Amino acid sequence: MTDNKTFKVTLTKSLIGRQASHKACASGLGLRKIRQSVEVIDTPANRGMANKINYMVKIEG
Repeated sequence: MTDNKTFKVTLTKSLIGRQASHKACASGLGLRKIRQSVEVIDTPANRGMANKINYMVKIEG
């Protein structure tokens, strides 16, 4: 089995009042609550979602 690269994303700001597409990116990454962290596989799609909502998440790795 291959060892997939991952990166950690932490939600730092609320999803209330955000654009629907930004909320969809957060839920696509598996983020629901403020200060929740998830490890996601480093794919172009996941990187794009994290970059789109970079003002309300903290990206590590």
